[in-house]
Amino acid sequence: MSIVNVHQAKTHLSRLLAEMEAGEDVVIARDGEPVARLVPCKPAARRQPDVLKGKIEVPDGFFDPLPEDELAAWEGG
Repeated sequence: MSIVNVHQAKTHLSRLLAEMEAGEDVVIARDGEPVARLVPCKPAARRQPDVLKGKIEVPDGFFDPLPEDELAAWEGG
């Protein structure tokens, strides 16, 4: 794990990003106290419309109001 101060992080950001991308933990500290950690951004999963079409079926009463006792249980009552 690399722990660098803010000044080092600003000066060597490209190198720190490369370390992080290679799997190294990079922590940025201020006065010796960790304040931030560099982590890779995961690409968002692509949405696939209708991926479940024909594979699941929603029952007719799915959107009907809940019975009072079950609604109370969901609301913590």
